[in-house]
Amino acid sequence: MTTIFTSLLAGLVFGLGLIVSGMANPAKVLGFLDIGGAWDPSLAFVMGGAVVVGALAFSVAKKRKRSLLGADMKLPTSNVIDRRLVFGSILFGIGWGIAGFCPGPGLVALGTGQVKAAVFVIAMLAGMGVFEVLERRKIAVPPRPA
Repeated sequence: MTTIFTSLLAGLVFGLGLIVSGMANPAKVLGFLDIGGAWDPSLAFVMGGAVVVGALAFSVAKKRKRSLLGADMKLPTSNVIDRRLVFGSILFGIGWGIAGFCPGPGLVALGTGQVKAAVFVIAMLAGMGVFEVLERRKIAVPPRPA
């Protein structure tokens, strides 16, 4: 029960932060991404703050074996920049630039009843489904020896 409550609380704080910062407003996000036009740099401070908080949290987490709630720490272990990471990053950026949403703000905006957010979330879930199907096919068909 504690895990559910803390997850709900963390999600609410995160969602409120996205709303207050303007990250759930696609017009504001697209203004930030429009560096060649009417650029709005205000979201750079939001992202900078997120990077600082994330860096501090990861530095503390690396020193721990268990979370504050007693769960095992599961931190990323790979630091490889491969084709999949680069291609996924490019797709993420294209989607962000077209829609003005990324997953977290898209879900928050969906909760506010924005039709554009509903279209984004449906497309995001479809993309996740396609990825899962392709990953399962890749696992089922072992690579041919060279």
